[in-house]
Amino acid sequence: MKERGHRRTQVGVVVSDKMDKTVVVRVDKVLRHPIYKKYIQRKGKYKAHDEKNECSVGDRVLIIESRPLSKEKRWRVCKTLEKAE
Repeated sequence: MKERGHRRTQVGVVVSDKMDKTVVVRVDKVLRHPIYKKYIQRKGKYKAHDEKNECSVGDRVLIIESRPLSKEKRWRVCKTLEKAE
């Protein structure tokens, strides 16, 4: 894929692949609370475009920010890092 400019990337796990050419990716983040200095786990779910329907539930994928592809889809699957068993 040809890269254009600086685009955000995130690594997550596919939690749903029931839609056509779309997967739902869950991204887990660990961040430090600004006042209490404790580490907090945060999670986000993103709909990502999967052109060839290659991803399945449990796959670890790298997603990259893109232009809006539909109402909620603003990410593309860049590559599969590891397949689920």
